[in-house]
Amino acid sequence: MLELDASMGEGGGQIVRTCLALAMCTGTAITLHNIRARRGNPGLRAQHLAAVHAAAAICGAQVAGATHSSRQLTFEPAQVRPGRYEIDVGTAGSTMLVFQTILLPLSLCSAPSEILLRGGTHNPRAPPFEFVRDAYLPLLARLGFSARLTLERHGFFPKGGGVVRASIEPFRRAGALDLMERGPVRAMTARVVLSGLPEHIAQREVAVLRSQLDLPPGSCATDTVAAYGMGNALHVRVDCTHVTTVFAGFGIRGVSAEKVAAEVALEVQHYLAANVAVDGYLADQILLPLALASGGRFSTQQPSTHTQTNAAVIRKFLPLQYEASELEPARWGIALGPHTGMLPHTPPT
Repeated sequence: MLELDASMGEGGGQIVRTCLALAMCTGTAITLHNIRARRGNPGLRAQHLAAVHAAAAICGAQVAGATHSSRQLTFEPAQVRPGRYEIDVGTAGSTMLVFQTILLPLSLCSAPSEILLRGGTHNPRAPPFEFVRDAYLPLLARLGFSARLTLERHGFFPKGGGVVRASIEPFRRAGALDLMERGPVRAMTARVVLSGLPEHIAQREVAVLRSQLDLPPGSCATDTVAAYGMGNALHVRVDCTHVTTVFAGFGIRGVSAEKVAAEVALEVQHYLAANVAVDGYLADQILLPLALASGGRFSTQQPSTHTQTNAAVIRKFLPLQYEASELEPARWGIALGPHTGMLPHTPPT
């Protein structure tokens, strides 16, 4: 039994999801203490419990402490079983975070799996569907993990009701990831989605994105979708020679459309100015696939507390080396694998 203090580092729900995935992949029984202890609403919430229940369903785990607001969880996995699963988050909680929890364990099985997920698809503080499909999964494919996602219905906070289908193929080991350069920008596109809201919101957001990112008219699209509740999501996709990155924003009551779009545009500008391959959000989420595949290295912005915590949790399960260093102002390198010394180092001045 591996016991971990879940208040370490960033101390959020990501620790729970990473531990669940690694417990299943390594066959390690775990007990987590002090779950989300420093949060204003500590303990397990509905979205975390959805990941616990989904993980238990695919591996027949024995679970204790899987209750609302629980600060301790014991998870003893059995063998992960590929197959067909239906997972209902039950709220507008993120289907994408649940999907990421079970994706890698199911990938390590010898047969494919089909997953139907219901819940939120476009949630603040969680990766939206487009980010997972267009940025996360293509990088995983280079590591040997193959999965496809189809969005059947959008699910916005707080109503949820989104529907996503996923297919997961068995893992085929590939070489280590080497992504220090992103290459030239080949295309930049924007898309705004509305449900039950006036069209002028999308028009105002597009106007800001076009102005701040110098986007031509044909690169911006607006869509009205049928969802169970009102919602507004926008994302900017940056296609470079060696990597695709997706930046997202969400309409929030009381926040102007112009501010929502401007914040997304600013994230894109910071990414482009830093001359890195991987943005901060993707850097955080690619570490676990790297650890379970052949490792590798990439350039990114300054690692967040989320990223550093994720690396620390991974090393509780696997004997890997983690290296992060500033290569030049605003440009960092991260390496994860069995050996150190994977990053180039600038001589001291």
